[in-house]
Amino acid sequence: MFAIYKKELRSYFTGPVGYVFAGVYLALSALICCFTTLKSLSYDTRSFFSLMIMVMAVLVPLLTMRVFAEEKKQKTEQMLLTAPISLFGMVLGKFLAAFTVFASCAIVSCINLFPLYAIATEERAASDLPETIVGPVTGEIAGRLIGILLLGAAFIAIGIFISSLTENQLSAAVLSIVVIGSLLALALLTNYIPNYAIRAVIDWICLLSRYANFDYGLFDFSALLYYVSICGIFLFATVRVYDKRRWG
Repeated sequence: MFAIYKKELRSYFTGPVGYVFAGVYLALSALICCFTTLKSLSYDTRSFFSLMIMVMAVLVPLLTMRVFAEEKKQKTEQMLLTAPISLFGMVLGKFLAAFTVFASCAIVSCINLFPLYAIATEERAASDLPETIVGPVTGEIAGRLIGILLLGAAFIAIGIFISSLTENQLSAAVLSIVVIGSLLALALLTNYIPNYAIRAVIDWICLLSRYANFDYGLFDFSALLYYVSICGIFLFATVRVYDKRRWG
């Protein structure tokens, strides 16, 4: 698995995919942070992280579209299937490589929020009542970052599964965006459905429903388990796809 992980991680930066993803992600995060917090002099980072989730829904599929689709296109899929490694190890190695690239960008993007602490320090120093000056809430930022990382892991698992179904990278990217966007959009439906049972089902399927506690800076173990389960389900489905091809 570690060999697959290193190979995949290296491949992101021997080609343009890793650089394009990192450049676009960090540029958009800086732009969004500028308009949602710095320009408005707001310490509330909720809008920043909410908009970054929308950005992730589009960019993460661009990161995962090549994971298996490229193997099929370059006719190297059979080498993977006959390699002395388990199918789960192969899939997990590719997942961890993509997650490493994404998580690195997500963590680095939080540097954009550092000026808020500098502004808060200056305001406290200039105020006669420093205790009334409210700065950024570190707990909320940490909770939202954890939520972003878990959502990103789920997006990656979904994208990898879809990539395993086609050899066309563009098709994999578009289909992943549609699926992830649909799972996020389900959050809007709950306000218009009166039936509790249906709302409960939608809440369980909707990826955003478990993000709420992280948004308030609260660590939710059940949400952690939910996102890990989503990753496990789609990675297992990917393994089954290749298990069928190996013996089919």
